[in-house]
Amino acid sequence: MLVDSHCHLDYYSEEEIEGIVARALEAGVGRLVTIGTTAAQATAVKALTERFPQVWGTVGVHPLHAAEAPIPTVEEIVTLADHPRIIGIGESGLDYFYDTSPHDVQRESFRRHIRACQRTGLPLAIHARDADDDIATILTEEREAGGGFPALLHCFSSTRKLAETVVAYGGYVSLSGILTFPKSGELRDIVADLPEDRLLVETDSPYLAPVPKRGKRNEPAWVAHTAAVLAKLRGWEVAKAVEITTANFERLFTRCR
Repeated sequence: MLVDSHCHLDYYSEEEIEGIVARALEAGVGRLVTIGTTAAQATAVKALTERFPQVWGTVGVHPLHAAEAPIPTVEEIVTLADHPRIIGIGESGLDYFYDTSPHDVQRESFRRHIRACQRTGLPLAIHARDADDDIATILTEEREAGGGFPALLHCFSSTRKLAETVVAYGGYVSLSGILTFPKSGELRDIVADLPEDRLLVETDSPYLAPVPKRGKRNEPAWVAHTAAVLAKLRGWEVAKAVEITTANFERLFTRCR
């Protein structure tokens, strides 16, 4: 079955959650990963993973929330992740498109999340927007200082250079509905060249609904549309895209094998 490797289930109302998960299962999406964006929100993420056997989670602080409260220490992030249904850390990274958090605060938060991954062995969900050079620099510096760590460049819409850097470091690249957009030809060209054993799919729902649902509020069931476009791009049957992306997910997120 398909995996939605990155969604935000707690962004839906309580009345909607049952239907969201049920429609995902009906569409062949067997596992969903709901993502942490603040330390305080980790409680809600964990509750969703305990409520639905198909749902797993991550904990962390999104770069746009990095200045809203003191940045958690490495030890605090490690403690947040100490839960059997938490399979990753993040999302963390850098976002220079918006001005909600100073760049130096984002960079320090990113480094702490990386060090928590090095400590726990859990994968890091990386958010990258208009900050590719700084992300690559920090990934390199932290690897040299503390060793390698598993990572996923989520909702990929960055440069070929950043994708290749993450893959060279043993990381993975996750594709969202952006892959299906008519103006995403350059993105599809990059994805066509990436190793097949490093590709995952996601929705980032409730955002970025794929074609043919564009303009609507996204949900995990629609990751199937992105998987279908990936299959066409790579010359695969859809079943092969499902098989490959699911196997890649299980290789990266070892806690939920």
